[in-house]
Amino acid sequence: MQNTAKLVNELLVQLFNEILTIEKAALQESPFKDLSITEMHVLEAIGLGSRTMTDVADQLGITVGTLTTSINRLVKKEYVTRRRSEEDRRYVEIELSHKGKLAHRVHEAFHQIMVNHMIEGLSNEDNEVLIKSLTRLSDFFKEKYHLVKK
Repeated sequence: MQNTAKLVNELLVQLFNEILTIEKAALQESPFKDLSITEMHVLEAIGLGSRTMTDVADQLGITVGTLTTSINRLVKKEYVTRRRSEEDRRYVEIELSHKGKLAHRVHEAFHQIMVNHMIEGLSNEDNEVLIKSLTRLSDFFKEKYHLVKK
């Protein structure tokens, strides 16, 4: 059991670092090289619909003030548009611009290729074990670190 825990830890740390390294390299080789990984993850959190600043900040686990700094940069780089809510002027709605949607789709495709490769050839039973294991880990993080569920 101890060897399993050590191996799982090593694999998780290695995968996390490799994914970040690959994402950074992919961004630098793309038309979106002016984006940081953090900014790309903000675009990913906004998604393809209109969201409030509060919703996105909660999803990312950051303050609205911290998100505002990122959004200001993304508006300046023309990846995001921002407007006050018509229903409640206190709320600021943000949305991806055409350029932001393109970047989001490229990033989404990267993740889809990675996931497809991971599950390719797995049996239904293996898929169930993988999903159950990843769900348990995610639930643990949400409970232990009070993360907001998407």
